[in-house]
Amino acid sequence: MFKNLIARIRQVMYRMGLIRGIEKVFDRKEIPIDENFYDLIDKWKALYSGYYSEFHDIEYKTISGTKKRRMATLNMPKVVSQELATLIFNEKCEINISDQTFEQNVKDVFKRNNFYKNFQHYLEYGFALGGTVIKGYADKTGVKLAYVTADCFIPLSWDNTGIREGVFVNDIKRQNKRYTHLEWHLWEGSEYVIRNELYESNGADLGVRVPLDTLFPDLEEEVKIQNLTRPLFVYIKPNTANNIDPQNPLGISIYANALDTLKSLDIAFDSFQREFRLGKKRIIVPEAAIKVAIDPLTGKGHRYFDANDEVYEAFNFDLDNDVIKDISVELRVEEHIDAINAHLNTLAMQIGFSAGTFTFDGQGVKTATEVVSENSKTFRTKQSHETVIEAAIQELVDVIGQVAELYGFFSRPAEYEVTVTFDDSVAQDKNADAQYWINLVNNRMAPRKLAIQRIFGLSEEEAAAMLEEIQKEQQTVTAQAIDLFGMTQSGGE
Repeated sequence: MFKNLIARIRQVMYRMGLIRGIEKVFDRKEIPIDENFYDLIDKWKALYSGYYSEFHDIEYKTISGTKKRRMATLNMPKVVSQELATLIFNEKCEINISDQTFEQNVKDVFKRNNFYKNFQHYLEYGFALGGTVIKGYADKTGVKLAYVTADCFIPLSWDNTGIREGVFVNDIKRQNKRYTHLEWHLWEGSEYVIRNELYESNGADLGVRVPLDTLFPDLEEEVKIQNLTRPLFVYIKPNTANNIDPQNPLGISIYANALDTLKSLDIAFDSFQREFRLGKKRIIVPEAAIKVAIDPLTGKGHRYFDANDEVYEAFNFDLDNDVIKDISVELRVEEHIDAINAHLNTLAMQIGFSAGTFTFDGQGVKTATEVVSENSKTFRTKQSHETVIEAAIQELVDVIGQVAELYGFFSRPAEYEVTVTFDDSVAQDKNADAQYWINLVNNRMAPRKLAIQRIFGLSEEEAAAMLEEIQKEQQTVTAQAIDLFGMTQSGGE
């Protein structure tokens, strides 16, 4: 009660201007990240949404004065982020855990949280904004997963294993007030501490701290957890080095180094659209031809040409009254399409796609759908990102296990292995891949257990169990099957 009273007094003093609120989250001394990096994230986010004022707001001069308009855009940041996310992760991706009971429990958590759909969406956001975060928590129904974009997460400490501490920022608007919820994830010795703070503001600053029950009546201000081995969140970023701030643990957008190309693309596309507007058909007619002629019988006026028709232009110069001249210009359609495709090839190179992945046909951007060669740049980029995404999924399984044990939903084994098999059907022929491993086994260049692992995407234990089952079946084959496959029966002639 006393704390609530103090908070109310602070609010009154703040409104009277007697005290100042915290202007920004970054004013907190605990935050070591340069806030200017978040200006870049805002830029990448604006481009992803399809409108970045510095690129798309244009001023131009006319005889009527200065005017403004918005540049047309191909919105390639959205296209490339979505294409890469779809190429890497979809519902055909298989996540297997060596312990069957734990695997089923984790898959139930994935199903309840609509993981496959949400993960693909937030993977796309991560490619666009430079990162995404998945946080594990619990409610009465079980383990829950919360997805957070890069602009709403601030790292506090990190090491070679990744980000260890961070704060989640959630802006909430209620009527004319703005609330900011800060959720701090910290290590204090061996204890994992989660602190919740709520700030109220009437403007753009962070404001003053108010009681949590203002918006969250069931939320605790501080929770201390023992015996955790890792943070209860996973930060996922593109497998691209941060060349903007190498000391920063945050990732960069896949198009962070292609901003000039994106701007050139939109300039070319905007010009392509305006080519049809500015190059529309024009016909010169004498000024007298559009004047009104009065019908002496009815008294109504008639025009030879419709004055509102944009095709006809009246000029007052020496032309015979019966002369009509077509001055339509030739549209530069092919030149624009060629220019846009040239920029698309440059963009593809900069973000890790093969040349020709994106093409413009005059109606829209098309993505190549043919099988991607394993030696292509697109496939190598896909595999590169899969490496960090597989590690992130393995960490997420560990987070789910920790939260489940903490709240008594289910236990996790002391040791287990997580394998992630991505859908390579776009780049691989499954039958050809299986035949490749069969040939290696037949030529005694690879063990059968390894071949089973690679073909079916199983863990080592699962592959060993499958191999044992196959061997048992072979021991019980009939004599007819032995003769059919040319096998020699043990102990036979």
